[in-house]
Amino acid sequence: MKEQLIADMFKVSISTVSRVTITWANYLFIVFSSINMWISREKVKASMPQRFVKRSPNVRVILDCTEVALEGASSLTLQSETFSAYKNRTTLKGLIEVAPNGLVTFISQLYTGCISDKEITKISGILPLLEPGDEVMADKGFLIQDLLDEVGAKLTMPPFRHPGQFSKRETEETQAIARLRIIVEQAIARIKHYRI
Repeated sequence: MKEQLIADMFKVSISTVSRVTITWANYLFIVFSSINMWISREKVKASMPQRFVKRSPNVRVILDCTEVALEGASSLTLQSETFSAYKNRTTLKGLIEVAPNGLVTFISQLYTGCISDKEITKISGILPLLEPGDEVMADKGFLIQDLLDEVGAKLTMPPFRHPGQFSKRETEETQAIARLRIIVEQAIARIKHYRI
């Protein structure tokens, strides 16, 4: 719902709607950030869709990063820190992890847009939640196997393209992982496009 519509409905100014929205958003952040969304390996396995059981039965989470656009900052330092080469604009970036059943189990804080996927994974607080034997599914940009090695977890991602074409097996592997990874992309879309 647009702020102008809410202001008209309640006969208040847009700035009042904005202040109330920000106040409630901050309050909800405090309340919800204290809730542990992480679920046990047993619960993940018990609710795992059949397509995961067949292809990747040890996947604990599917992870991805998303970026939120910012208005341009007046400070050049802040502009350079929040500039995302991927989006070609200033952004904030967060890590989202989803269980195979589609349940969002982890959302990091937002970081400056220039942070790498590896760095955000390292500092977000997700690594201590993983257990030895967990499998983490991600896209090609997540070069985090060394971080996962520290906790005994395994990275599953599409193969990198080498000179020439993918083999038939590599093509099938890429497509299979993409079909499973769509869950995290759908969760991000639901979060970004949610409207009251």
